[in-house]
Amino acid sequence: MTTYPNCKINLGLHVVGKRPDGYHDLETIFLPVMDLTDTLIIEPGDSLQMTQEGIVLDNAPEDNLCIRAWRLLHDEFNIPPVNIRLKKNIPFGAGLGGGSSDAAFTLKMLNQIFSLKLTDCDLERRAAQLGADCAFFIRNKTAYASGIGDVLDSIELDMSSYRILIEIPDGEHVSTKEAYSGLKRDLFGTRRPDLREVVRRPIEEWRNLIVNDFETSVFPTHPTIATLKKDMYRRGALYASMTGSGAAVFGIFSK
Repeated sequence: MTTYPNCKINLGLHVVGKRPDGYHDLETIFLPVMDLTDTLIIEPGDSLQMTQEGIVLDNAPEDNLCIRAWRLLHDEFNIPPVNIRLKKNIPFGAGLGGGSSDAAFTLKMLNQIFSLKLTDCDLERRAAQLGADCAFFIRNKTAYASGIGDVLDSIELDMSSYRILIEIPDGEHVSTKEAYSGLKRDLFGTRRPDLREVVRRPIEEWRNLIVNDFETSVFPTHPTIATLKKDMYRRGALYASMTGSGAAVFGIFSK
């Protein structure tokens, strides 16, 4: 079986506060982007194997989220081994959710291959064990996310009249730890516009209403990312932003 796990972008990202468990509560809108995908192939095998090509990852194959997804279902349902082949096109450490997408698609594929009969809700609960935004990619539809990014509410947002351009400055990589460590704590608890209401306003107004809090911590130490956002507007973007904790920047343009 072959699928094409896609990436996502964040329309706004509010860091609401730090939780007792060390995680942070967030508010964001996840928007799936189908123009940038990995290729994921899963076939029955005599032993568990994984091969990777394309963009070189910075972890061992056995630590990949696809393997962790298989282990999660194997421990629960004793599914047999598989051969996993992953071609990475979505950059990692970019805020695009590529690894989370791969994990969620792995769960969906294994559910189908082995007829586990898990519902989307069942899969979302298991995906959340693998990563905060993994659950989003189960249904893979625009959603307002809260909690640590795992509490999802579907919203309708018609983007058919726009094209989304995603770019990353050469050599830039932002770790999640770095992005969080630079956050200004006075953001926590600050009252923000409700993103679900703001995205219903004309997209030309988003520039002054929708913010990604991580830009305040990332831009000072990664000025090329800030420059890229400005360049998106120079090229005619109606709205531009860093996605996630960086380093990718997207611009939304009229078609």
